[in-house]
Amino acid sequence: MKNYDHYTYRVTWSSEDQEYVGLCAEFPSLSYLDEDKIAAFQGIESLVKAVVADMEANGESIPEPIAEKDYSGKFQVRIPPELHRKLAIEAAEEKISLNRYVNLKLAS
Repeated sequence: MKNYDHYTYRVTWSSEDQEYVGLCAEFPSLSYLDEDKIAAFQGIESLVKAVVADMEANGESIPEPIAEKDYSGKFQVRIPPELHRKLAIEAAEEKISLNRYVNLKLAS
């Protein structure tokens, strides 16, 4: 069985439901509501465990945990030419490369 506790879980308050909602990034269609924050976490974790077991039993492809993926550190983003120009000017004014400037912007 895939290690379900390596998935990326989050618990947040749902003002619409007036309860905590447990979420899993690798399974965006799943959620678990509870009035207790810890129970919402335990609920989503249990739900993911059951779904993974079901997927394995049916020979389905199971998502790899984000934490176990390798990342190159590169990704391509398409932006409007005007924004590209604006960022290039701002980077030049800071006397750093556009790549470094965008990296700093993303990190802040």
